[in-house]
Amino acid sequence: MNQPGFVASEESLHEAARTATGLDDFGAPSYRRGLRVLLEAYDRESRLTDAGRAMVEQQLVGILKNRLVTQKFWTDDPGILKTEIRRPIFILGLPRTGTTALHHLLGQNPANQVLEYWLAAAPSPRPPRSAWESDPRFQQSVQELQAMYEMDPSLKAMHLMTADGPEECRHLLQQTFTDDTFDCNATIPSYSDWYKQHDMLDAYARHRDLLRLIGSPQPERRWLLKYPVHMGNLRALFNIYPDACIVQTHRDPSQVVPSICSLVAGWRAIYEHDVDRRAVAEWLLDLWATRLHDGMAVRCERNASQFIDLYFRDILADPIGATRRISTQFGIEISEQAEQKMRAWQAANPQGKHGEHHYRAEDFGLTDDLIAERFASYLDHFQVGRERSA
Repeated sequence: MNQPGFVASEESLHEAARTATGLDDFGAPSYRRGLRVLLEAYDRESRLTDAGRAMVEQQLVGILKNRLVTQKFWTDDPGILKTEIRRPIFILGLPRTGTTALHHLLGQNPANQVLEYWLAAAPSPRPPRSAWESDPRFQQSVQELQAMYEMDPSLKAMHLMTADGPEECRHLLQQTFTDDTFDCNATIPSYSDWYKQHDMLDAYARHRDLLRLIGSPQPERRWLLKYPVHMGNLRALFNIYPDACIVQTHRDPSQVVPSICSLVAGWRAIYEHDVDRRAVAEWLLDLWATRLHDGMAVRCERNASQFIDLYFRDILADPIGATRRISTQFGIEISEQAEQKMRAWQAANPQGKHGEHHYRAEDFGLTDDLIAERFASYLDHFQVGRERSA
């Protein structure tokens, strides 16, 4: 067990953020609850190495800096918070089910706006594309991603991120200290238990306000977002975005869960020593089965027209056709230019471009039958078969 104070204190983290920015308004204090639970879990439960602890502290200070900076934008221009976000599209489902490919493809359509990695990491009004490379925040994102992939090159085959490419919503949810990032990177079960029970309304309210800020130069463009974690937060998501459009992807969990376990174990190995692969698998198996089950319950309460279901085998066979189905369902115009850009991206990014993600289910104590049993209600409800496509 780590000694209390293993990670920097709440107030020292806040002071570091104040010093770095010269600002002192962090906004509504409700975020402190999650931060306190997180810090206590790091101190008492995590297996962070010295380098891992330094990365965690840097990350926490960065999140607090982002709270300060974004709060100032809203104070200086409160009109940003009045911007309407109409019918945002959320791509979700189990990880490793085609969500990333759909996100990138649909993101080629100029009618849509995506959450670029560098703006997710440092939210501000999106500047013209020609100004990105000279922006220090963009350059920092490039360097951070390069350092991460140099530390573990296999991560690129598992989950590719680029500074100018579409990113998941995790950075936005981190601002309330309620996101998978924290317990995927460290062994902190008390935080995981607290986070699982949190209602997430405050997290999605800030998520919406951050989208308003980033998209303020072109608020008329349709938001296209992707994050499998939204699967477990649909009730809060619809509370904040009542007209949200949901793309849910499906694939046999026996082809997915071992890959997720490998990905999380890889992340943890960057931060911690002695990664317990079987404990990781047990936790993730319960987490994702519960999320899918809860998502099914929420879907029963909503208008069916707000959802479209796509199966991994169909996405793999005809990615452009899958984007057309989404666009037709949710009223997105695909111009000739947009389709050309999608086809160009597809040609430039064939499956396996960055290598293959190698893992073995047995390393995590998993079998097909064990996974099928845990996901039985999902398999039955969506008629997901035992797919063997890679």
